[in-house]
Amino acid sequence: MIQSMTGFGKSIVQLPSKKITVEIKSLNSKNLDINARIPSTYREKELELRKLIASSLVRGKIDLGLFIEMTGESTSTKVNPEVVREYMAQLSGLVEGDEMELLKMAMRLPDSLKTQREEINEDEYKAILNCVKEALEAINKYRTDEGNTLKIDFVQRVESIRSLLDQVIAMDPERIEQVRERLRKAVSELKENVDENRFEQELIYYLEKYDITEEKVRLTSHLDYFLEVLEGSQSNGKKLGFISQEMGREINTIGSKSNYAPMQKVVVQMKDELEKIKEQALNVL
Repeated sequence: MIQSMTGFGKSIVQLPSKKITVEIKSLNSKNLDINARIPSTYREKELELRKLIASSLVRGKIDLGLFIEMTGESTSTKVNPEVVREYMAQLSGLVEGDEMELLKMAMRLPDSLKTQREEINEDEYKAILNCVKEALEAINKYRTDEGNTLKIDFVQRVESIRSLLDQVIAMDPERIEQVRERLRKAVSELKENVDENRFEQELIYYLEKYDITEEKVRLTSHLDYFLEVLEGSQSNGKKLGFISQEMGREINTIGSKSNYAPMQKVVVQMKDELEKIKEQALNVL
């Protein structure tokens, strides 16, 4: 089972006087990077919330948004009447105007409003924790669904590379024969007598340099291992990335050894499929 690092989860809970909304978004990243936007009242709980998110999402660029909306009559912001009256008295000595206009001016000046720091309500915080957990469940489901889509794409591209490898294997005897004929022709053009035994020995040595048997076996093994990791119980994008690098080495070596245009065309197709696999592997948890 694989999971994508891309996901979104949201949860809302309604309390008697407050509406709590938690939103969690994740994008791909090599490490865990959490950006938290929470009200100042709950700053002391930020570390606990970060640990909860880290244990659930493991890796990725994570954005946590905690929004608290007042829906009742209570508010932590109060008018400071003494300050407002003093402002109005000073303003009336500077300009003429009715009290309503002076009040509007006074309310825009510093300290006209005072905000009382709220203490953390434990029942409210429990509701917030439950809300965060629900959002984490939602984003993990999203990641799993995205992972299933990625898995289908991975399997199709791996099988495409396997099919292209079968084409390489099928044309290999023809390739070797063409290399052999090119060598014989090159020698005959020298118009010199050649020791056939020595020529055969040199030919064998030369052909061994172009032999791709080991690369074909290793590439097949890497393709099988990639599919095995896809079916594993844990999502491991880094391992998939390492395997795809090894696949790339074998494909590149086949290309450099082929010395045969039709085979090189097939190798280019294999490289194209592998690049798409590598791109998608970056988004796997």
